[in-house]
Amino acid sequence: MSEAFIFDHPLIQHKISLLRDKNTSSKEFRELVSEISMLMGYEVTRDIPLKEVEIETPVGLARTKVISGKKLAFVPILRAGLGMVDGLLRLVPMARVGHIGLYRDHETLEPVQYYCKLPEDICERDVVVLDPMLATGGSACDAVKFLKNYGAKNIKFVCLIASKQGVGKLSREHPDVSIYCASLDEKLNDIGYIVPGLGDAGDRLFGTK
Repeated sequence: MSEAFIFDHPLIQHKISLLRDKNTSSKEFRELVSEISMLMGYEVTRDIPLKEVEIETPVGLARTKVISGKKLAFVPILRAGLGMVDGLLRLVPMARVGHIGLYRDHETLEPVQYYCKLPEDICERDVVVLDPMLATGGSACDAVKFLKNYGAKNIKFVCLIASKQGVGKLSREHPDVSIYCASLDEKLNDIGYIVPGLGDAGDRLFGTK
């Protein structure tokens, strides 16, 4: 069973604190989500393979390394996952972007799929699933299941804040999926929100209720 990789970098922890603050505006919230996602991206992409090439500098030839052409896909879970895409695309602009639309039934707390659009060669790509919150784990597990049904094999899940319950559920149902988060919170409340969390990430990103 996998365990979550928790980022302890001071810049990430500082920005997560600002993100949690209920007085942070939607504009600042969007910027922070993008910045944190980009910072997390350095570790998430650590295992991208390299190849050696020869280039000519202004003063001579150099043997150096570039990404070997490994195919990546970022797949945000709509709608809150959209806020994480730009930060990661700044690091890996050649990556493709798919979308999975899920919403949580507030009575059953179970995810319902309403949209799915993925790169045609998703089975050939390393996939990074994006969602700011890993709460009950239902949406994450279903998103990973959908991706596997489309042939995806190497899948990572990246969130900003996770609950212990959500990490446990995703790890049990998909032990082959690596989980990355900036904070692991203790519990969920009776309507499935992470406590202390940061509220509804989608509403805070887009200024809706």
